[in-house]
Formats: sequence, structure tokens, C-alpha cells
Amino acid sequence: MSRVPRSQEHLKTGFSGEASSAARFRAYAQAAQLEGLPNLAKRWLELAGAKDELAIRQLVAAGQVRGADRGIADALAEDRFENDVLYPKMIRDLGADDAADVFREVVAAQESHIDQLDDLRKQLQGASGDID
Repeated sequence: MSRVPRSQEHLKTGFSGEASSAARFRAYAQAAQLEGLPNLAKRWLELAGAKDELAIRQLVAAGQVRGADRGIADALAEDRFENDVLYPKMIRDLGADDAADVFREVVAAQESHIDQLDDLRKQLQGASGDID
């Protein structure tokens, strides 16, 4: 039996589904743009925005949005886990598979994200209000 309340499990599942759809719709928009279909791309982006809103509602309902400082700390922890544990394991598991190269690129890109999040954390700690 899970120690996580069923409502939390369902909110997490719903959030993951909506967030995944939003990202997929953005990819479809990018493809449509490359195919010379800007109006279709715009519609995909509108749908992605609507999916984002649904995902956010579920994240808030799950109590996962708890203020700026906590959000930065959570994001740092998540990105560090992905870069230090999750993606390296996937890369090892895949060996020479082309997908491993994608994960290596993700790790490299996320190093910049981690630096940016750490900078935001420092700025927020030193600010008396909003950051510059």
C-alpha cells in the first residue's frame, strides 16, 4: 500500500500527462513552423499553453508550488538529481545507442540551467524584494 494519498498520486499523474502533452505540442509547433505552416504552429502553441495551465492547476492542487525560494531549491535538487544520477544511469544503460548522445546533450544543457538556478537563488537571498 502506498503512503502517498491517492489524490496526490492522481494529481501527479495528471500533471505529468498534461506537461508531457504541452511539450509534445510545442514540438509539433516547431515541426509545423519548419514545414512552412505558421498558422498551424500558432494553433499548436495555443493548445500547448492551455495544457500548461491544466498542468499548473494540478501542481498547485498537489501543494507543489510553495514560494520562490522553495521553488528554486526544488528545481536545483531536481536538475542535480537528473544530471548526477538519472541521466548518467540512462547513458550507461544505453551504451553506444544514439539516444545516449541526446542524454549527454541534455546533461550539458542542464549544467547551464543549474548555474542559472544557483545564481537566482543567490540573487533572491540577497534581495529585499524581487531580483534584478
